[in-house]
Amino acid sequence: MDVSLDFAPGLSVLFGPSGSGKTTILSAIAGLVRPDQGRVTLGGETLFDARRGVDLPPNRRSVALVFQSLALFPHLNALGNVAYGVPGTLGQAQRLERAHAWLGRMRVSHLAQRYPSGFSGGEGQRVALARALASEPRALLLDEPFSALDQALVRELSAELVEHVRALSLPVVLVTHDRTLARGLLGEVTLLRAGRVERVGASSELLAD
Repeated sequence: MDVSLDFAPGLSVLFGPSGSGKTTILSAIAGLVRPDQGRVTLGGETLFDARRGVDLPPNRRSVALVFQSLALFPHLNALGNVAYGVPGTLGQAQRLERAHAWLGRMRVSHLAQRYPSGFSGGEGQRVALARALASEPRALLLDEPFSALDQALVRELSAELVEHVRALSLPVVLVTHDRTLARGLLGEVTLLRAGRVERVGASSELLAD
């Protein structure tokens, strides 16, 4: 893989076929894989630099990653899952208060005492996003977050995501191979193919043909 990318605050989309390197890029930013060479920086801070030997562990990068599988804890209810993502520097009461607030912002307050086994697909997505955002990340990475949902729910959740991104001053990078979703998000799109950047541009132009 040989890429050079710069994600500004707001929504950016990594688009391309399976095997083009989209998930690998997210994993490198989050610290889950170690590139052979290159650099990863966030807000002026170096997270990884192969030449200088810098490689911050994932828990020190302040980056939230939401997988396709959501990775919610089955033994915790929605409130517990979101509270888990809240920084541990806060007291228990403050963590629960923030968790309740994010469940409300994601329109799933009614799930506070329910466990993941009782969530619908859309509810699970909202709880996972609430947990990620409650951690106050400096960047949010989304790996095929809506791939298991029907198109009507995808449109609803993607509209909500765009609404939250506008209110947050942080880079949000979404990986997808769904052309309809990528076009509907109206963000900057990076088209990847075989581990290289093929084109970068507005979704309305880049995905029109």
